Amino acid sequence: MSIEVVVYILTALAAVVVVLTRVRLGGEGGAGRLEVGSALLNLHTVAGTLALACWVVYLFADEETPLGGQVMGIVAIALWWVTALAGLLVLVRWLPSRGKHATKAKEDSWSEGPGLSLLAHLGMLAGVLVFTYAYAASLV
Repeated sequence: MSIEVVVYILTALAAVVVVLTRVRLGGEGGAGRLEVGSALLNLHTVAGTLALACWVVYLFADEETPLGGQVMGIVAIALWWVTALAGLLVLVRWLPSRGKHATKAKEDSWSEGPGLSLLAHLGMLAGVLVFTYAYAASLV
């Protein structure tokens, strides 16, 4: 499988992570021990949406057009990194709380425990590393 195919698959998966994170945490806060602030969730959603749009334009636009150049790729990579880092901060909601007044983790219908969140956001980090490598090596 070529790196281009891997990048296209990871692009689709990254879109799923951005959308599902918004859906899962946008309503009543989702599962976990801590609440994720709306600013962090909005950063994740906006940066992820812009990253996806810029990345798709970079991947499919002709290089001679203003939108298909290297600048669009750099902007997309930067936005992917913001999205990935915001996603890792979203994982903070699963950190154990200690102390006399600590509360138990809230559960929801999506999963039991942090498994889905870990898979999504560590996968997003791995995807962004692949995107960065593919861009830097001019493979896409």
